[in-house]
Amino acid sequence: MIATTLAYLPFLEPLPGVERIWMLMLLPLALGISVIYKAMKVADLERYWRSVGVMTVQIVLAMTGLAVLLAILVQVVVPMLPAE
Repeated sequence: MIATTLAYLPFLEPLPGVERIWMLMLLPLALGISVIYKAMKVADLERYWRSVGVMTVQIVLAMTGLAVLLAILVQVVVPMLPAE
């Protein structure tokens, strides 16, 4: 453990206990990005919340798909590569 008293270094010292639930942080992050982006881009506020919901689902599905593809790449494809 790195002992620092003046700064918090999230990549070197992650919060304890978060490693099991970090994927749940994707939901509020995707919602926040969608709310801010759609607030600036939507001309008609009549469909604002629907478009926020659609964009949130798109972000979560895209990130989940990328995580699955990366897991397949690391678990299946990389072990098949010849060792040098």
